[in-house]
Amino acid sequence: MNAALFIIIATIAGALVLGLLARRGIRMDIEQWSVGGRSFGPVFMFVLMAGEVFTTFTFLGGGGYAYAHGVAALYMVAYTALGFMLSYWLLPPIWRIGRAHGLLTQADFFRVRYDSTPLALLVAAVGLVSMVPYLVLQFKGLGIIVQATSYGLLSPALSVWIGAGVMCVYVVVSGMHGSAWTATVKDMMVLAVVAFLGLYMPWHYYGGIGPMFARLARERPEMLVLSPTGYSPAWFCSTILVSGLGLYMWPHTFGSALSAHAARSFRVNAALMPLYTLVMILAMMVGFAAIDQVPGLTGGQIDMALLRLSIQTFPSWFVGLIGAAGLLAAIVPGSMMLIATATLVANNIFGVLCARNDPARVGWIARAMVPVITLVAVWFTLDGSISIVNLLIMGYSFVTQLFPALLASLSPRRIATTAGAAGGICAGVGVVMATVITHSSMATLFPALPAWARDINTGCLALGLNVLIMLAVSQLSLLRRPALRSSGQ
Repeated sequence: MNAALFIIIATIAGALVLGLLARRGIRMDIEQWSVGGRSFGPVFMFVLMAGEVFTTFTFLGGGGYAYAHGVAALYMVAYTALGFMLSYWLLPPIWRIGRAHGLLTQADFFRVRYDSTPLALLVAAVGLVSMVPYLVLQFKGLGIIVQATSYGLLSPALSVWIGAGVMCVYVVVSGMHGSAWTATVKDMMVLAVVAFLGLYMPWHYYGGIGPMFARLARERPEMLVLSPTGYSPAWFCSTILVSGLGLYMWPHTFGSALSAHAARSFRVNAALMPLYTLVMILAMMVGFAAIDQVPGLTGGQIDMALLRLSIQTFPSWFVGLIGAAGLLAAIVPGSMMLIATATLVANNIFGVLCARNDPARVGWIARAMVPVITLVAVWFTLDGSISIVNLLIMGYSFVTQLFPALLASLSPRRIATTAGAAGGICAGVGVVMATVITHSSMATLFPALPAWARDINTGCLALGLNVLIMLAVSQLSLLRRPALRSSGQ
């Protein structure tokens, strides 16, 4: 056994033990399991939210996207900053409503705000479908990291099965408490490793960040500007909008907002979290450094840029530390996704059908669903070949369709009716599904558009149609009600 494999195995065991210890002294009912008993203060909320936002997407996707597409990768920094800014105003009222009504999930929130169980079922279905690519992303990243940093001794498939098993066990036993404890260790490791790599790699190979970019400007100037077509300014801005609005629309990020002890935690985090986006920039520095040092990566292989450069630069024990950090970057957010997804299924699907007003039964179903959801995600992981960032962009386009109805529900005056919210969500989701299935883009759907408009993210098209349908149907519903009342119906 080489040093890297030993460190990775020790990290897996440590994550499992830490996750299991987190439940000591806690009566693990459904509220404790899914939202931590609504008891987490600013520190735990920070590591939880950082844990779910900065994932293998940051660890591998940031470097890989910079390697393949240059400065277009900076959209990641911009959209997370936008999402954190929105959270300052968005999350406190969500938390207050959730605490007042004892809500556990995103679908519960829609049920209360629109007084509609069918709408809650629709939101739960959208959440479940959205979570599949995000969970696949974590497992895919986990397989890449462990296989590479163990020097091939563990295959990607075996790595995925081991990581998924560890995640599944401590989620079933400890729920959100296990994720919070493990997230603390994960954040420290990822921050230390990525900061070191982002500063060391440019210095080691080029003499510094400045000389590295000077060389790129001479040899690969196209990497330092947005492309006129494809990854153009229109793509850049529209993808930032879709992803920023969707940052807290994921079931697991929404669910973590319900676990806070006080609303002030969100405003503290909104002020501090943009600083954490520097981690993404440092990961991108490694991707830029790898352009000349590890040439020839294409397709899904671009996600290997950071790992390939690390393996050729460092001894095996240090590669093992990088693998350990990457492993935790997959396990921690993956565990929170499992909790949110299982709670959605148990509380908002089975709970409505066969376990209403029975928290004990909902809790049992939620735990039982964890291995089922894990197996589904692993199956998709082992069957897929799409790059990590493209996988996440697709998921964001889908889950962002919940944003207009959520925002309308927080308005002091009635903007959207239940029918309008449902119609808008269905229209937006339908457009996203159609474009994904047919591999369509704005260029193929509307070839007569100006060149700059053909690169707009199709998620914006879906979002625009969503808002139009929501407002139109809501207005018709509101106009129809007085007519019905006046006719005596």
